[in-house]
Amino acid sequence: MITNDIFGALQLMAVGMLTVFCILIIVILLGTLLIKLVNKYAPEEVQAKKPVAAANNAVAAIDATTKAVIDATVAQITGGKGRVAKITKL
Repeated sequence: MITNDIFGALQLMAVGMLTVFCILIIVILLGTLLIKLVNKYAPEEVQAKKPVAAANNAVAAIDATTKAVIDATVAQITGGKGRVAKITKL
């Protein structure tokens, strides 16, 4: 009687594990298919790189007063140990 119960429990466990395994395989295959379809019909847009001259103009657009304020703020926050290496607009 006990062996039948154990056999039934092991059989139920095997069927459950097999079901979960099959569902996971289906999810992986559908995910892979979705990725391939998206890459084929909706490719990522390629953005043009900004010219270096435009970045230099942005730095030149910052006046001396603004640069002095930024330098003073960094010096105060870091106790005089920090310095500004580069200023870029976001």
